[in-house]
Amino acid sequence: MIFGRSERGKPPVEPVTLKILVAGGFGVGKTTLVGAVSEIKPLRTEELLTEAGRPVDDTSGVEGKHTTTVAMDFGRITLREDLVLYLFGTPGQDRFWFLWDELATGSLGAVVLADTRRLEDCFAAVDYFERRSIPFVVGVNCFEDAARYPADTVRQALDLDPDVPVVLCDARDRESVKEVLIGVVQHAMASASDRRQALTT
Repeated sequence: MIFGRSERGKPPVEPVTLKILVAGGFGVGKTTLVGAVSEIKPLRTEELLTEAGRPVDDTSGVEGKHTTTVAMDFGRITLREDLVLYLFGTPGQDRFWFLWDELATGSLGAVVLADTRRLEDCFAAVDYFERRSIPFVVGVNCFEDAARYPADTVRQALDLDPDVPVVLCDARDRESVKEVLIGVVQHAMASASDRRQALTT
């Protein structure tokens, strides 16, 4: 099937659309992740980093970064002919946090992207989703010059609940990112099922 049309002789399929957030610290790879997997040209709201922003934007560990997302990234991926994900990448700096509540409205779940060289940068995103009971998966973006740690070590360092999935990924690789997104959908569905069971017992 081509998006929006069905094969000849088959009735058109109206896909279920799901909204997923991609969050994390400054320079962790959110824009890269959305761009790697989106089947449309991603909408990006990147601006050049300026000298005036130097006291505000901490580029430690990401000295090669020259742009920053100031509103959101947006992309789309069709996992099956009846399942489409809309991806919203959040801005990483504290001064853009006021946008998060708008972006989070109606979301199925989230990816918290983490960099083991600056793991503390994703604490705020983890806290945000935990406080709002939004299911999330931690995706450890395996940068080439970063030390590799087992998923359980990252889980302990972030003090995550046992049911929160932690997956190693490459934000540049489409197949790797698809696995992370499938993990978000599965985790969100399992969380919803657990909530329904809790209400009936």
